[in-house]
Amino acid sequence: MNTTENIPSIESLKSQAKRLRATLNESGHPITHSQSLEMVAGQMGYRDWNTLHAAAGNGPVETPLEIGKRVRGVYLGQSFEGKVIAIAQRQAADRHRVTIHFDEPVDVVTFDSFSSFRQRVSCTLTNDWVSPEKTSDGQPQMRLYL
Repeated sequence: MNTTENIPSIESLKSQAKRLRATLNESGHPITHSQSLEMVAGQMGYRDWNTLHAAAGNGPVETPLEIGKRVRGVYLGQSFEGKVIAIAQRQAADRHRVTIHFDEPVDVVTFDSFSSFRQRVSCTLTNDWVSPEKTSDGQPQMRLYL
């Protein structure tokens, strides 16, 4: 019996099929793209690609964020509260482009001699709502607390 608990994303499955096809083509066993998709489905224990695709989910990734939602978090070491004004899923299934308007501007400079305030910030966040980009001290540039 197949379960959907450990099925990779559709993008990941397609990438796996592409790599399989390239490897077989290089070794002198050319196959079509659809044949590679069917082979990946068989490796995952499904009868065909359509069944695997349906099990992996054909709809958009659900997100607890939506435009207008109030959020809080940390940006460049500074706590903030604000409102989501834009969100889009990136090509990578586990990435989201989020734009947040802070209630109060955040000083993004750590020097005492000057300041630079930002009130609207766009960044890429993972499904854990943490930016993959890090500051010089190794902390995520942004982290949302949902």
